[in-house]
Amino acid sequence: MQLTSDLIMSDATPVPEAIRAVPVRRPSRWIAGSIAVLLACWFAVDLARNPRMQWSIVGHYLTAAPILHGLVTTLELTVIAMAIGLVLGTLLAVMRLSENPFARTFALGYIGLFRGTPVLVQVILWFNLSAVFPHVVVGVPGGPGLVELDVNQLITPFVAAVLGLGLNEAAYMAEIVRSGIASISPGQRKAAAALGLTRRQTMRRIVLPQAMRVIVPPTGNETITMLKMTSIVSVIAMSELLYSAQAIYSQTYQTIPLLIVVSIWYLAVTTVLTAGQTVLERRFSRGTRASKAGDR
Repeated sequence: MQLTSDLIMSDATPVPEAIRAVPVRRPSRWIAGSIAVLLACWFAVDLARNPRMQWSIVGHYLTAAPILHGLVTTLELTVIAMAIGLVLGTLLAVMRLSENPFARTFALGYIGLFRGTPVLVQVILWFNLSAVFPHVVVGVPGGPGLVELDVNQLITPFVAAVLGLGLNEAAYMAEIVRSGIASISPGQRKAAAALGLTRRQTMRRIVLPQAMRVIVPPTGNETITMLKMTSIVSVIAMSELLYSAQAIYSQTYQTIPLLIVVSIWYLAVTTVLTAGQTVLERRFSRGTRASKAGDR
């Protein structure tokens, strides 16, 4: 009887009300943000009204044929260089993690060499490769040559730009891919080996798909950086976006409007790449977001 009365009393115990958390007011943040917005608006209006900006010239050259041709070349360089960097960087990352000491040493030497020297120097070296190797002979080792190639004709400005940018990017992508692979628990590799999967199958089907969640964000940043880095190949007279603008304002002396045109196109392409990066990040993090939602 005493137990029943205790149960009745416990059921009648009032439930405490939920705590109403009131966020701390920080008026200084609103004041600082308002001042920043006002300054940005003032600066934008001042630029728009400044006659020295020559916005009519900017609009005229924004879709000019030389500018569009340079833009296409810039996009081509970005895509090809990033493709080389991604493929070769993945191979170097696997070699870097390999148990083979020769493969590991080669990967370490490659990464150290290309990360330790400026990419501008590498582009210029590739462009002047004929000074060291005027001809390349293809044939049987120790025997007669079958084909002799002129390096001066083989290494065009476009080829030199692709080699300089792509091989340099491979060194950075190798470290990005390696960090993504290292983020996967070794227990998954052991489980895959227990199921009879080879190391190649484990890497392709288990490790790399999960590592993409770590690899995609820095790879997107590297792609945007590569887009802007293509401007350095203007030193070897490569007709990319910046060089095309330089060729125009060297004759018309309209430097500022042409540089604004270049900046507008870089901003436009960067915005598109950023949107694509966001989509890829959401796709490869779907499992993580679902698990976090389930834990709540």
